[in-house]
Amino acid sequence: MNIVIIGAGILGASAAFHLARMGARPTIIDANLDGRATAAGAGIICPWVKNLEDETFYRLYAGGGEYYPDLIAALAEAGETDLGYRQSGAMLVSADPRDLASMERSVRQRNALAMGEVTRLAPSEAQSLFPALADRLGAIHIAGGARVDGRLLTAAMVRAAEKRGATVLQGHATPVIQSGRVIGVDLNGERIVAERLIVTAGAWVNQVLNLSLPIDPQRGQITHLRLDGTDTSTWPVILPQSSHYIVAFDQGRIVAGATREHGSGFDYRVTAAGQAEVLHEALRIAPGLGAATLIETRIGFRPLGTEARPLLGWVKQIGGLVVGNGLGPSGLTMGPFAGRLLAELVAGETTSIDLAAFDPMRRPARAATHQDDMR
Repeated sequence: MNIVIIGAGILGASAAFHLARMGARPTIIDANLDGRATAAGAGIICPWVKNLEDETFYRLYAGGGEYYPDLIAALAEAGETDLGYRQSGAMLVSADPRDLASMERSVRQRNALAMGEVTRLAPSEAQSLFPALADRLGAIHIAGGARVDGRLLTAAMVRAAEKRGATVLQGHATPVIQSGRVIGVDLNGERIVAERLIVTAGAWVNQVLNLSLPIDPQRGQITHLRLDGTDTSTWPVILPQSSHYIVAFDQGRIVAGATREHGSGFDYRVTAAGQAEVLHEALRIAPGLGAATLIETRIGFRPLGTEARPLLGWVKQIGGLVVGNGLGPSGLTMGPFAGRLLAELVAGETTSIDLAAFDPMRRPARAATHQDDMR
C-alpha cells in the first residue's frame, strides 16, 4: 500500500524505519520547521525515576527505555552507528539524605531489569563520576540510564529507511480526504496518492489536521556548553529534584536544560529570562561548569497534551488516518518505541502494547500535572 508520513521527528522517523524493515516503502514529508522538539531535546533515557500513577502510560514510557538496545542493534545492522548513544548511567542528586532515601525506595520498587544496578552514592563518590557536581550532593546511581543525540538518531533512522526504499521529501503537505477517507496529500502543487497517512507533526499537528487535537506548543530553552580539554563522554546524566537536568556528551559537550514555558506559542527566541534560568539551575547543581564555554542555546516546541498519555492510533472518523503526537518532554525516550507501534498498526500487525488507551480522539480525563517532570 502507499503510506505517507507527515513529520520526520523522532516519532515519524521511527515509524518510517520500522515500516521499511517490514518491507513497505513509505514517503516521508517534513517541513523542516524551526523549533522541532527532536532537534532540541536533551536525549535522556531513564524512565524508571518517576513515580507515575498511570500504569498504562508507564508501560509505554518504560517500554521506550527498554527498547533502545534493540533499536541500536537494528540500526547497526543498517550501517548506522553515529547516534550519540551511550549507556552512561544516571544520577538522581540531592543534598538531603531523606530525599535520597525516598528516591531510592521509589526506584527500587520499579524492579525493572533494564535499570541495571541501583547504588546509593556519597557526595565524594558522585563527584568522582561527574567532577563538576557540587560537593554537597549525594546520589542514587542508576546504571541503565543512557543518553542519545536526537538529531543524529533521527537522521540515522531516516537514512536507514531510505536504504530500504523509502522516499524523503520536503515541504508543507496537506492531507486530502474524500468521502471520509484519506486518498493522498498535496505537496508543492502535486498529488501524492496515499492509502495510509501517518501524521507525526509534533506541535504543529493542528496546522496539518483540522481535528482540534488537545496539543499545544511548550517552549523549551536548552543550553549547550563545552569544557575544553575534558573527557566528558562517560559522565552520567544528572537529575536534580526539579524539571532541570544536565547531560554530558563526547568532546566536552554538556547540555543543561530546560525551561518549561506554557503559552509560548511558536515564539522562536532565546530570552534573557530563559537563559538566566537554565544557567542558574545548572551552576547551582554543577558549579564546576562555571568556566565552560557557552556554545549555543537551542529552542524546541514540545507537543504537550492535556494528559500524560500520548495520542497514538487510528482516527476512527477518517479512514486510513493514524496520528502520533503528545509525547511532550519525553519524546526521545518514547519516540522510537512509539514509532514502532505505529508501524505495526499500519502494517496490520498486533501491536506490542494495546493502543486503545491512547486513542487520539479520546476525551481527556484530567490534566497531567506530572508530565513536565519527564524528559
